[in-house]
Amino acid sequence: MKMGERSKLVRNLRQESKRFRMLVVVVGFFLVSLTFVIIAKPDAILFTDAAKKISAEQQETPSLVIEEKTTINELEEAPRIVEDEPVEPTVRGNNGETEAKEQSKINLQKVAVDTNEEPRQNENTIGPDHFGNNNENEGAGDKKDQVKHKVTLPTVSNYTINDSTDPKSDESRMDTEVTLQTNDEFFESNTPTTTSGESLCDLSNFRANVCDMEGEIVIDPRSKSVLFKEPAGSSRNEMFKIQPYPRKGDKFCLAHTTELMVKSVKDVPQCTKYHDMPALVFSITGYTGNLFHDFTDVMVPLFTTASRFNGEVQLVMSDYMIWWVRKYDKVLQSLSNYPIIDLKNDNEVRCYKHVIVGLHAYMEFTIDSKLSPQNVTMVDFNAFMRRAYDLPRKSVTVLGEQPSKKPRLLIISRKRTRTFLNLDEIVDMAHDIGYEVVINEADVSSNVSQMAHIVNSCDVMMGVHGAGLTNCVFLPQNGTLIQIVPWGALDFISRLDFGDPSTQMGLHYSHYSISVEESSLLDKYPRDHDIFRNPVAFHTKGFQFVKETFLDDQNVRLDVKRFRGVLLEALDHLSP
Repeated sequence: MKMGERSKLVRNLRQESKRFRMLVVVVGFFLVSLTFVIIAKPDAILFTDAAKKISAEQQETPSLVIEEKTTINELEEAPRIVEDEPVEPTVRGNNGETEAKEQSKINLQKVAVDTNEEPRQNENTIGPDHFGNNNENEGAGDKKDQVKHKVTLPTVSNYTINDSTDPKSDESRMDTEVTLQTNDEFFESNTPTTTSGESLCDLSNFRANVCDMEGEIVIDPRSKSVLFKEPAGSSRNEMFKIQPYPRKGDKFCLAHTTELMVKSVKDVPQCTKYHDMPALVFSITGYTGNLFHDFTDVMVPLFTTASRFNGEVQLVMSDYMIWWVRKYDKVLQSLSNYPIIDLKNDNEVRCYKHVIVGLHAYMEFTIDSKLSPQNVTMVDFNAFMRRAYDLPRKSVTVLGEQPSKKPRLLIISRKRTRTFLNLDEIVDMAHDIGYEVVINEADVSSNVSQMAHIVNSCDVMMGVHGAGLTNCVFLPQNGTLIQIVPWGALDFISRLDFGDPSTQMGLHYSHYSISVEESSLLDKYPRDHDIFRNPVAFHTKGFQFVKETFLDDQNVRLDVKRFRGVLLEALDHLSP
């Protein structure tokens, strides 16, 4: 080999050696970083999809300013049965964003992200219950015998034995006191109230099966079972398979909902945890993720079932979703003083004296006060939601009570489907007859607490049929909901979803069905088409066809002269 070639070979080897060392350094740094992420933040790996949904809510929320003709992009939506969609945020105003900030302002200082809030103060203090009545929580444990630990997530797998809470401690949601006990000791002197002559479960409701049991009850996550120990002499031998999500018979909805076995037995396994409070077992896996179904399938049934306990009940989720729990943390903490149990990831066999499996549910987004426990109503639910989110307005402001204050109109605007094609014209007309207008453009990343304060600051709320109208739960009493119903014989379902619920909440309701001339379908079909002459006939083709034709593929151009009377009627509701 020539001398020059040998020198060149040596130089090449040295360069390759440098590249190899650099590669080793880079790979080593990556492995160290990955190890740190896995150890320090496992949620980043395990809950990637959920983290995306949470990320917008985990940031500090600044003070919110609402102004005339200002668009707030904070509406909670997700595509399900009652459709809505994400949109790009925009800001509207008379002279732009800068001028809007300089005009008369309403500053909602209390808007905060649920997961970044300070721990709730005085969980069990003496004060008003869910119905506004004063009550006193008794049975708090001796502080000297307890060790308290602060937790950041409202869930627990290794929970306390003999749960007791200190009403003076804001860390009382976690108690690590351990008291050795046996089943016989725990259930001593406990007389079963679920007698052998009655069934453990009520299967008569068309929406949900509910098992309400009092006696010696064991929840065993290993076998996904709730076991009721029969008293001596009982001949009852029952077993039920329950999916505790209130969409009974909907196989598509319940496809991923855990099935639990509720069974009467002679002997039960030895428990590792003992609880004095009742347990409420339910699932949040179904159509949740869509605002309407979050409320009609979970929030309203959960309130109906749990409110009678005034916080002294433990929530047990058979299908736990961390992003959903964080999103509605305020509501869940208002219903229970205790951490939520994630049944799938729980390693404890738990003893209770009272267990309910399933939620009481009735028609869509409503409560049947004649059948509900303690005869609670939608008015009670509306008041509960205002308390849960610390909303300032109990009722609307009467016209003339504050001469300088205009009535506020919230327009739920949409971007992709069922949009207002003449939004500017609608806003100008509303402004001319005396409204201060707030526009909210639907956004799936909305913060519920922030949206609740926006809605509660308004007197009238309007929008095209869709999940965004669910936010009427935050309106003050005697407020008005105006539902614009698209073309397509959708009046019945629209009244069922929002008309009846809003009136049961103590709100005024206006039902506005658009004419053919106000529908964008006129741009696609001739005026004499069957879609206009006989829209009911299209319903025989199934919901999916109706959804695609009348909901997903239709926009609205309101006749402002015709609609003007609806807004004037809403003003009349504000008159003394």
